[in-house]
Amino acid sequence: MKEPTKAEKEIYIETARVLKGTNRRVFMARVVKVLGYGGQYYVERNFHWNHETIKKGQKELETGEDIVDNFSARGIKRVEERLPNLLIDIKSIVDGESQTDPTFKTTELFTRMTSKEVRNQLIAQKGYSDEELPTEETIRKRLNELGYSLKKVAKVKPKKKFQKQMKYLKT
Repeated sequence: MKEPTKAEKEIYIETARVLKGTNRRVFMARVVKVLGYGGQYYVERNFHWNHETIKKGQKELETGEDIVDNFSARGIKRVEERLPNLLIDIKSIVDGESQTDPTFKTTELFTRMTSKEVRNQLIAQKGYSDEELPTEETIRKRLNELGYSLKKVAKVKPKKKFQKQMKYLKT
């Protein structure tokens, strides 16, 4: 194996840092190819390059075809993809317990049900199992997305005049 000079090492590392995707992988594969036998182990140890990334780059270099990075397929899917009727079921449960803003200043619907209670009702009424349902936090977020506000309904306060009259009646 032909060991690179210090200047070459710096150039290789900096170039790999700047490049992205297919270009980066193919560059790494070319460096390994130039270094010869044991080059992959050397760059893995000294440049801290991942051997799987280098293998992928070597495959791209051999075939001439880019391997597509499917980043959008990664991560956790939204709960609606797993349970397509969930939002409809939440809406049907919460609609009966909702009311509009008494001042009509907003179009939001206010509900007395907590996300915990909505989750329990989904299990009791709609037949979902505890394991398949999302957490209370996720249900709270979906309620907000559907336009429901989880606020306590303010109790009507008695007028002071009425309280004064009651005071006189007691004496």
